[in-house]
Amino acid sequence: MYPESIVMPMKAELTAVGFEDLTNPDAVNAAINSKGTVLVMVNSVCGCAAGAARPGVKLAVTNAKHPNRITTVFAGFDTEAVAEARKHFAPYPPSSPAIALFKDGKLVHFVERHHIEGRSAQMIADNLKMAFDEFC
Repeated sequence: MYPESIVMPMKAELTAVGFEDLTNPDAVNAAINSKGTVLVMVNSVCGCAAGAARPGVKLAVTNAKHPNRITTVFAGFDTEAVAEARKHFAPYPPSSPAIALFKDGKLVHFVERHHIEGRSAQMIADNLKMAFDEFC
């Protein structure tokens, strides 16, 4: 488990712009199973989270069409919340960072780590904006 002193600033990058921090399985299930669209960002301490995933999701949610709820769980810190979120990501294997979009409780778009690595924040944002335009 990562130390709180390392994780909290990385969480704050998202919560400061309106992401809801889901820290337990009940919060994860309530968010994912809610009506409408929900984005779940699996945050991480890795470089691709810092360089592409977090900046990309922050850009994406400025799109005219965006999810009703924007949420995050933190891999290696909120372990039970992440494990619960990953149950909803099937058939995709565990990955962090990762970004999931749900509509009325059903997974409709998923960005795995290998789709984040080596990509720019703008590329991540563009991918998500296309999904938002289709599903939100």
